[in-house]
Amino acid sequence: MPRLASPTLFWRTFLLIALLIAASLVAWLQSFRVFEREPRAQQIAQQIVSIVNITRSALLYSDPDTRRELLADLADNEGIRIVPLEPADQVADFPDWPLVKLVSAQLIERLGPGTRMASAVNGVSGNWVSFNIDEDAYWVYIERDPLARDTGTRWVAWAAVAMTLSLLVAVAITRVVNLPLKRLAVAARELGTGHTPARLPETGPREIRTVNQSFNRMVADLAQLEQDRAVLLAGISHDLRTPLTRLRLELDINDLPVSTRDAMIGDIEQMDAIVGQFLDYARAAPQQPREQVDLAELVEAALARARLDADLQVDAEPGLRIEAHATEVSRALDNLLTNAVRYGRDPDSDRLQLRIEVHRDDKTAVIDVSDQGPGISPGDVDRLTRPFERGDTARSGTRGAGLGLAIVARIAKLHEGELRLLPNVPRGLRAELRLPVR
Repeated sequence: MPRLASPTLFWRTFLLIALLIAASLVAWLQSFRVFEREPRAQQIAQQIVSIVNITRSALLYSDPDTRRELLADLADNEGIRIVPLEPADQVADFPDWPLVKLVSAQLIERLGPGTRMASAVNGVSGNWVSFNIDEDAYWVYIERDPLARDTGTRWVAWAAVAMTLSLLVAVAITRVVNLPLKRLAVAARELGTGHTPARLPETGPREIRTVNQSFNRMVADLAQLEQDRAVLLAGISHDLRTPLTRLRLELDINDLPVSTRDAMIGDIEQMDAIVGQFLDYARAAPQQPREQVDLAELVEAALARARLDADLQVDAEPGLRIEAHATEVSRALDNLLTNAVRYGRDPDSDRLQLRIEVHRDDKTAVIDVSDQGPGISPGDVDRLTRPFERGDTARSGTRGAGLGLAIVARIAKLHEGELRLLPNVPRGLRAELRLPVR
C-alpha cells in the first residue's frame, strides 16, 4: 500500500488554526444559546401573559352583545381563539425542551398554578395556554408561534462572511509564521547541494532572528573553510607535483635499466593521479550558473581523452541535453571510465569490454557504463561510494585512492541526481549516473 505524503508545515498550521476557529465558533454559539435562553423565555412568557390578560379583560368587560364580534375579530386579525377547556380534551404537550420548561415556569408564576401549555388540543396543532375566568377554564389558541425562532437566512450570510474572513486571516497568519522556516529550509537545501545560499534576514521574533544569525554565521564559516581548503590544497598540489616532476626528469636523464625506470615512472604517475583525485574530491562546488550540455557530446569527448584499448559499444541518444556544469559532468565520466579500466576487465581474457549507453528515462537522463569484470557484492554498493573505500582486491591488483566513485556520487548530488551501482548481466558491474532533465 503506497504511503501517503505528509502534509507540509503550512497546511498543518493552517488546518490547526482553522480547527481552532471552528471550535471557537461552535463554543460561542453554544454559549450564546445558553445565556440567551432565559431572557428569551422571559420575553415569550411576557407576550403570552399579555395576550391572556388582554383576552381575559375583553371577555370580562366587553358588552355581551358585542362579545361575539370581539372574539371573531381576535380570531381573524390576531390569530387568537378562545375555547372552553373540557376535561375530555385530548391534549398533546410540548417536547421537554429547556426553553419550554423556562416559559412554562414563568407562565405558572404569573398566571397561577393551574396554567398549562400544549402543542395540540383535540387534534388542532398550535400554541395553547390555559387560563381561568372566575370558576370557568378556557384555552387560548395563539396562531403566531412565540416559541419559533427567526429562521431567516441572513445569519447564514453573516456566518459565511465571518468564516471566509477568518480563513483568510488564518492563511495570512500561517504564511507569516511559516515564511522564516520556509526560507531556512530552502537555504539549507541549497547549502546541501554544495552552493552558498543568500543570507537570511536577521529580523523578526527573537527565536527566528537567533536561528538565522546562527545559520548565516555557519554559512560564512563554511565558505571561509572552503577558501582555506582551496589554498591548502593548491599548496599541497604545488609542493607534491613539483618534486614528482623533478623525479620524472631525473629518471629520463639518468641511465637506468628500462624495467626499473618504467616501474619508477609508473609509481610517479600513480602518485600524481592520487594527488589529482584528492584535489578533485576536495574541489569546491562551482558557483557559476549551469548551462545546457549535450550528453552524447560529453561522452564522445570523454572517450577521446581516455583512449581506451577495449571492445567498446556506444549507444548514445542524440540531442539529449540537460542543465549542468559541463566540467563536473566530464570529470564524473572520466572517473567512471577510469574505474572501468582498473576493475572491469574480463577475468578470463583480461580484455576490457565496455558498453556505454546514454538515454532518457522519463524526467531523468541516464549514463550507463557496463563492464564484464568480476563485479561487486550487493553489500559493498553503499560502501564503495564513500571516500577512501576500495573494492575487493580480487577485482584487480591495481590500488587507487578510493575516491573515484565518491567523486562521481558527489557530482551527481551536486546536480540533484544519483549514482547507482548495479549488477550487470551475465556478469560485471553497471554504473548508472542519473541526472534530472530540466
